Amino acid sequence: MDIDTRLLRYFAAVIEEGNLTRAAQRLFVSQPALTKQIRQLEAQLGVELFVRSRAGMSPTEAGEALAGQAGAVLAAWESALRATRGAKARAARTLRVGFVASAANEFTQRIVADFARRRPGWRVRMRQTEWSDPTAGLVSGDVDVALLRLPVPGQDDLDVEILLTEPRWIALPAAHRLADNDHISFQDLYEEPFVATPAESGWWREYWLAADEREGRPVRIGAVAHNPDEWLNAIAHGQGISLTPEATARFYQRPDVVYRPVTDVSPSQVGVAWPRTRLVDAVVEDFVRSCLAGCRDDPSRE
Repeated sequence: MDIDTRLLRYFAAVIEEGNLTRAAQRLFVSQPALTKQIRQLEAQLGVELFVRSRAGMSPTEAGEALAGQAGAVLAAWESALRATRGAKARAARTLRVGFVASAANEFTQRIVADFARRRPGWRVRMRQTEWSDPTAGLVSGDVDVALLRLPVPGQDDLDVEILLTEPRWIALPAAHRLADNDHISFQDLYEEPFVATPAESGWWREYWLAADEREGRPVRIGAVAHNPDEWLNAIAHGQGISLTPEATARFYQRPDVVYRPVTDVSPSQVGVAWPRTRLVDAVVEDFVRSCLAGCRDDPSRE
């Protein structure tokens, strides 16, 4: 019997979380989609894997038996997949670098240039992902290393070096009632509709809504955006406002959107991240060194 490894990965996440909602957030999928996948796995195996109750999901005896083996199977498969994709890239002397939005801001070109000096004949292939995957393809194995907006779901399973820290600002339509203010208090924005990232982005979405910094006030979602273009259009059309890194004001300028410093909200960080493995690829190590060297003179580094 052949089983889709994705189903096995979903099963393992539910086992570890003991809760469909948390597992769905971790996997960047909706809860109904995750429920459907678990039932599909049960149908293929011909057994019930979970006892469902209001308290959560607990494994049956069959589920416990599968859980005892699933981790090793998934680890072996992911290692093989990453090695295969990495071997193809290395054969082409290409380093695959994932990123979201503005990557490492103005330091990105400096980083790539430094890497070229360390690795003559190699090239960097930058791969931008939509906001449904805050790890920029790192968890899926589509990239070797990534420049990420931290924190991200699954960060505890990655090795990370912080490159820079910058304030979060607020992006507003140009006609907004607060657009002329030099600074805006976050408390003045509690009742505003916000533009959110997709639900599949897990708690990364909650971070960019500052859901835990609202003194218990609920978030109003005015629109959902999957990428910078959708995000800018939603803001310009008055569907919502949004927290964003300070650098966005430099990289995504348009006349119908304004950016203002916002007080009473925590800053954002950019980091370089790579899979936590026993043996780190020497090429990845060189890229990390280039990241640290490229951002060395930045006063925002912590």
